Amino acid sequence: MEQKKNPKADLEKRKGLFLEIGLVVILAVCLCAFSIRSYDKDDSSEGNQGPAEEVEQMDEILNTDVEDTPPPPPPPPAEPELNMEELTVVEDTKVIEQEVKIEEFEEVKNTEITPVVIEEEKEEEEQPIFTVVEKDPEFPGGTDALYKYLAENIKYPQLARDNGITGKVYITFVVERDGSIANPKILRDIGGGCGAEAIRVVKAMPKWTPGKQRGKAVRVQFNLPVNFNLK
Repeated sequence: MEQKKNPKADLEKRKGLFLEIGLVVILAVCLCAFSIRSYDKDDSSEGNQGPAEEVEQMDEILNTDVEDTPPPPPPPPAEPELNMEELTVVEDTKVIEQEVKIEEFEEVKNTEITPVVIEEEKEEEEQPIFTVVEKDPEFPGGTDALYKYLAENIKYPQLARDNGITGKVYITFVVERDGSIANPKILRDIGGGCGAEAIRVVKAMPKWTPGKQRGKAVRVQFNLPVNFNLK
Protein backbone atom coordinates (compact mmCIF):
# COMPACT_ATOMS: atom_id res chain seq x y z
CA MET A 1 0.00 0.00 0.00
CA GLU A 2 1.51 3.34 -1.15
CA GLN A 3 1.78 6.33 1.20
CA LYS A 4 0.01 9.52 0.03
CA LYS A 5 1.27 13.02 0.91
CA ASN A 6 -0.96 15.49 2.61
CA PRO A 7 -1.85 18.16 0.04
CA LYS A 8 -1.40 20.89 2.73
CA ALA A 9 2.24 19.81 3.24
CA ASP A 10 3.08 20.23 -0.46
CA LEU A 11 5.50 23.19 -0.66
CA GLU A 12 5.76 23.31 -4.42
CA LYS A 13 2.52 25.28 -4.58
CA ARG A 14 3.89 27.94 -2.17
CA LYS A 15 7.24 28.44 -3.94
CA GLY A 16 6.07 31.68 -5.62
CA LEU A 17 4.82 33.13 -2.32
CA PHE A 18 8.15 32.42 -0.60
CA LEU A 19 10.00 34.05 -3.49
CA GLU A 20 7.94 37.23 -3.20
CA ILE A 21 8.45 37.39 0.56
CA GLY A 22 12.21 37.03 0.08
CA LEU A 23 12.34 39.85 -2.45
CA VAL A 24 10.41 42.14 -0.11
CA VAL A 25 12.79 41.42 2.76
CA ILE A 26 15.87 42.07 0.58
CA LEU A 27 14.39 45.36 -0.64
CA ALA A 28 13.66 46.47 2.94
CA VAL A 29 17.22 45.71 4.00
CA CYS A 30 18.63 47.75 1.11
CA LEU A 31 16.46 50.75 1.97
CA CYS A 32 17.58 50.63 5.59
CA ALA A 33 21.22 50.45 4.54
CA PHE A 34 20.92 53.55 2.33
CA SER A 35 19.01 55.53 4.98
CA ILE A 36 21.81 55.22 7.56
CA ARG A 37 24.21 58.26 7.48
CA SER A 38 27.82 58.01 8.51
CA TYR A 39 29.90 61.09 9.47
CA ASP A 40 33.66 61.18 9.47
CA LYS A 41 35.24 62.06 12.74
CA ASP A 42 37.25 65.28 12.91
CA ASP A 43 40.48 64.60 14.81
CA SER A 44 41.46 68.31 14.90
CA SER A 45 42.93 69.88 18.01
CA GLU A 46 39.68 71.76 18.80
CA GLY A 47 37.80 68.54 19.45
CA ASN A 48 35.04 66.66 17.76
CA GLN A 49 32.44 68.90 16.04
CA GLY A 50 29.30 67.72 14.31
CA PRO A 51 27.75 69.12 11.16
CA ALA A 52 25.29 71.21 13.20
CA GLU A 53 28.16 73.07 14.93
CA GLU A 54 29.86 73.78 11.57
CA VAL A 55 26.64 75.31 10.17
CA GLU A 56 26.33 77.56 13.26
CA GLN A 57 29.90 78.81 12.79
CA MET A 58 29.24 79.64 9.13
CA ASP A 59 26.10 81.61 10.12
CA GLU A 60 28.09 83.60 12.70
CA ILE A 61 30.71 84.52 10.07
CA LEU A 62 28.09 85.58 7.55
CA ASN A 63 26.07 87.59 10.12
CA THR A 64 29.00 89.71 11.25
CA ASP A 65 28.44 93.38 10.71
CA VAL A 66 30.41 94.74 7.81
CA GLU A 67 31.12 98.43 8.01
CA ASP A 68 29.84 100.21 4.88
CA THR A 69 32.56 102.32 3.43
CA PRO A 70 31.14 105.48 1.77
CA PRO A 71 32.09 106.05 -1.88
CA PRO A 72 34.94 108.47 -2.49
CA PRO A 73 33.85 112.07 -3.24
CA PRO A 74 33.93 113.15 -6.89
CA PRO A 75 37.02 115.03 -7.98
CA PRO A 76 36.63 118.82 -8.04
CA PRO A 77 36.09 120.40 -11.46
CA ALA A 78 39.22 121.52 -13.17
CA GLU A 79 39.64 125.28 -13.09
CA PRO A 80 40.09 126.89 -16.52
CA GLU A 81 43.55 128.05 -17.23
CA LEU A 82 43.83 131.79 -17.53
CA ASN A 83 45.63 133.17 -20.51
CA MET A 84 47.93 135.66 -18.81
CA GLU A 85 48.91 137.23 -22.10
CA GLU A 86 45.35 138.54 -22.73
CA LEU A 87 45.05 140.23 -19.31
CA THR A 88 46.07 143.87 -19.09
CA VAL A 89 46.39 145.74 -15.84
CA VAL A 90 45.17 149.33 -15.73
CA GLU A 91 46.41 151.69 -13.03
CA ASP A 92 43.79 153.21 -10.74
CA THR A 93 45.21 156.68 -11.23
CA LYS A 94 44.57 156.67 -14.98
CA VAL A 95 41.43 158.53 -16.02
CA ILE A 96 39.67 157.43 -19.16
CA GLU A 97 37.98 160.34 -20.84
CA GLN A 98 35.26 159.57 -23.31
CA GLU A 99 33.32 162.22 -25.09
CA VAL A 100 29.81 161.45 -26.11
CA LYS A 101 28.51 163.58 -28.92
CA ILE A 102 24.80 164.04 -29.11
CA GLU A 103 23.70 165.10 -32.51
CA GLU A 104 20.85 167.47 -32.75
CA PHE A 105 18.09 166.30 -34.99
CA GLU A 106 15.72 168.65 -36.61
CA GLU A 107 12.12 168.11 -35.83
CA VAL A 108 10.27 166.52 -38.67
CA LYS A 109 7.30 168.57 -39.53
CA ASN A 110 4.08 166.79 -40.11
CA THR A 111 3.46 167.00 -43.81
CA GLU A 112 0.11 166.28 -45.24
CA ILE A 113 0.12 163.30 -47.57
CA THR A 114 -2.41 163.52 -50.28
CA PRO A 115 -3.78 160.10 -51.15
CA VAL A 116 -3.45 159.07 -54.75
CA VAL A 117 -6.73 157.91 -56.14
CA ILE A 118 -6.31 155.26 -58.77
CA GLU A 119 -9.27 155.20 -61.02
CA GLU A 120 -10.14 151.70 -61.96
CA GLU A 121 -10.77 151.35 -65.59
CA LYS A 122 -14.23 150.12 -66.08
CA GLU A 123 -14.07 147.14 -68.29
CA GLU A 124 -16.50 147.42 -71.08
CA GLU A 125 -19.17 144.86 -70.65
CA GLU A 126 -19.18 142.21 -73.32
CA GLN A 127 -21.96 142.95 -75.71
CA PRO A 128 -24.39 140.18 -76.64
CA ILE A 129 -24.28 138.56 -80.05
CA PHE A 130 -27.47 138.84 -82.09
CA THR A 131 -28.63 136.37 -84.70
CA VAL A 132 -31.62 138.43 -85.91
CA VAL A 133 -31.43 142.22 -86.10
CA GLU A 134 -33.36 145.03 -87.71
CA LYS A 135 -30.55 145.65 -90.20
CA ASP A 136 -28.19 142.84 -91.19
CA PRO A 137 -24.45 143.45 -91.58
CA GLU A 138 -23.34 143.87 -95.17
CA PHE A 139 -20.16 143.25 -97.15
CA PRO A 140 -18.80 146.43 -98.78
CA GLY A 141 -20.63 146.72 -102.08
CA GLY A 142 -23.39 144.25 -101.22
CA THR A 143 -23.97 140.54 -101.88
CA ASP A 144 -22.73 140.60 -105.48
CA ALA A 145 -19.45 142.13 -104.35
CA LEU A 146 -19.15 139.40 -101.67
CA TYR A 147 -19.50 136.51 -104.15
CA LYS A 148 -17.12 138.23 -106.55
CA TYR A 149 -14.57 138.54 -103.71
CA LEU A 150 -14.91 134.84 -102.90
CA ALA A 151 -14.54 133.76 -106.55
CA GLU A 152 -11.41 135.87 -107.04
CA ASN A 153 -9.66 134.90 -103.80
CA ILE A 154 -10.48 131.24 -103.22
CA LYS A 155 -7.84 128.82 -104.47
CA TYR A 156 -9.24 125.38 -105.11
CA PRO A 157 -7.28 122.90 -102.93
CA GLN A 158 -5.22 120.45 -104.99
CA LEU A 159 -6.37 117.49 -102.89
CA ALA A 160 -10.03 118.34 -103.51
CA ARG A 161 -9.32 118.87 -107.22
CA ASP A 162 -7.55 115.52 -107.56
CA ASN A 163 -10.39 113.68 -105.85
CA GLY A 164 -13.16 115.62 -107.63
CA ILE A 165 -14.60 117.04 -104.38
CA THR A 166 -17.29 119.69 -104.91
CA GLY A 167 -20.00 121.25 -102.78
CA LYS A 168 -20.69 123.99 -100.24
CA VAL A 169 -18.71 124.76 -97.12
CA TYR A 170 -20.65 126.67 -94.44
CA ILE A 171 -18.69 129.17 -92.37
CA THR A 172 -19.97 131.09 -89.33
CA PHE A 173 -18.38 134.26 -87.93
CA VAL A 174 -19.21 137.37 -85.90
CA VAL A 175 -19.39 140.84 -87.44
CA GLU A 176 -18.28 143.17 -84.65
CA ARG A 177 -19.68 146.65 -84.04
CA ASP A 178 -16.75 148.15 -85.93
CA GLY A 179 -17.35 145.82 -88.91
CA SER A 180 -14.35 143.52 -88.27
CA ILE A 181 -14.64 139.71 -88.60
CA ALA A 182 -14.11 137.58 -85.45
CA ASN A 183 -14.21 133.88 -84.50
CA PRO A 184 -14.66 132.25 -87.93
CA LYS A 185 -15.57 128.55 -87.62
CA ILE A 186 -16.55 125.72 -89.94
CA LEU A 187 -20.15 124.57 -89.61
CA ARG A 188 -20.02 122.06 -92.45
CA ASP A 189 -17.01 120.82 -94.42
CA ILE A 190 -16.76 118.73 -97.59
CA GLY A 191 -13.12 117.70 -97.04
CA GLY A 192 -10.09 117.91 -99.24
CA GLY A 193 -8.93 121.13 -97.56
CA CYS A 194 -11.94 123.17 -98.70
CA GLY A 195 -12.93 124.18 -95.16
CA ALA A 196 -9.46 125.49 -94.32
CA GLU A 197 -9.37 127.49 -97.56
CA ALA A 198 -12.76 129.07 -96.82
CA ILE A 199 -11.59 130.11 -93.32
CA ARG A 200 -8.48 131.72 -94.82
CA VAL A 201 -10.50 133.80 -97.25
CA VAL A 202 -13.02 134.90 -94.57
CA LYS A 203 -10.26 136.07 -92.24
CA ALA A 204 -8.82 138.20 -95.06
CA MET A 205 -12.14 140.01 -95.71
CA PRO A 206 -12.30 143.80 -95.42
CA LYS A 207 -14.49 145.34 -92.74
CA TRP A 208 -18.23 145.00 -93.18
CA THR A 209 -20.97 147.46 -92.48
CA PRO A 210 -22.07 146.41 -88.97
CA GLY A 211 -25.59 145.32 -88.19
CA LYS A 212 -27.89 147.60 -86.24
CA GLN A 213 -30.56 147.11 -83.62
CA ARG A 214 -32.68 150.12 -82.62
CA GLY A 215 -30.31 152.38 -84.48
CA LYS A 216 -27.15 151.18 -82.68
CA ALA A 217 -24.35 149.01 -84.05
CA VAL A 218 -24.38 145.55 -82.46
CA ARG A 219 -22.53 142.26 -82.80
CA VAL A 220 -24.18 139.90 -85.25
CA GLN A 221 -23.62 136.19 -85.94
CA PHE A 222 -23.44 135.60 -89.71
CA ASN A 223 -23.46 132.31 -91.64
CA LEU A 224 -21.85 132.25 -95.08
CA PRO A 225 -22.03 129.42 -97.66
CA VAL A 226 -18.91 129.09 -99.85
CA ASN A 227 -19.43 127.11 -103.05
CA PHE A 228 -16.65 124.91 -104.52
CA ASN A 229 -17.22 123.88 -108.17
CA LEU A 230 -14.80 122.40 -110.65
CA LYS A 231 -14.96 124.00 -114.11
